[in-house]
Amino acid sequence: MTNVGIVKSVEGNMAKVCVVAGPGYCESCHHRDICDIESGGIEAVNLVNAKVGQKVRINIKTLTRLKVVLVMYLLPIAALLTGAVLGRSYLPAYFRGTSPDVLSAAGGFFLFLISLLTARLFSRKMEKKTEQKPVIESIIEE
Repeated sequence: MTNVGIVKSVEGNMAKVCVVAGPGYCESCHHRDICDIESGGIEAVNLVNAKVGQKVRINIKTLTRLKVVLVMYLLPIAALLTGAVLGRSYLPAYFRGTSPDVLSAAGGFFLFLISLLTARLFSRKMEKKTEQKPVIESIIEE
């Protein structure tokens, strides 16, 4: 996804870009979770050495954001269902006299918590990688 923005600050090879948006644009944008207008905008890799105040074209990698969304949302759901099935199938042999429904819930909840921790670690790892961040493609001359 390509957007147009104005460079608000530059630090090393990273720049804060305030995306130029019309009314109602931010509410419908899929990337509003990475955009932080109050603190200066989207953090993007500045490969073209754009300066503060210049209008730039930035590319937000949709596939990268899709990977993060899949890990953050689908992994916990899959873990919950898998834990429930495994808890109901295997745990009654170890916990005799306990309801299979309770063991199913416990197994699902346990794997759900593990998946949330895994997703959080993955998210922090992805935040640090510059190849996963939006990139300033070009400076727009006016």
